[in-house]
Amino acid sequence: MTGRATVAAEDRGLGAVARVREVRERDSRLGLAQAIGEQQQLAGVLHDLERSLRARDAAAAGSAHDFVVLRTSLTLLGAAIGDARRDLTTAGEVTAAALDRWRQDKTRLSAVEGLLDRRAEERRVHRAREEAKELDEVAGLLWQRRAGGAS
Repeated sequence: MTGRATVAAEDRGLGAVARVREVRERDSRLGLAQAIGEQQQLAGVLHDLERSLRARDAAAAGSAHDFVVLRTSLTLLGAAIGDARRDLTTAGEVTAAALDRWRQDKTRLSAVEGLLDRRAEERRVHRAREEAKELDEVAGLLWQRRAGGAS
């Protein structure tokens, strides 16, 4: 109900539904923002690990001990990169689910807001018709008075 200050008495129940939908939409939007943030953070971690791997790969091992240390560190780094890729994939799935949830909540909120807008417009049109009807009756009475006075 963004921008809607009051809801007509006839639509109090629907207004309550709209308020609930608005809260759900806002919560799912915040959840989506959090999921995107976490996904970006994990992408940064993966990027840093891959950069570290490229830097270590360029280093040459001199002695057998250096070779064993380099091999061990590369093995551990490879495992960390694998874990980071799995975490990033999972974060992508969570973000996709959060996006779907937000879209559903946004659609439901829009539907309720649209219904409230249509009902308000119908009431406005009805009031305008009633006012026009009253004005026609007044005009008819005035015409009858004038017509009766002219005879």
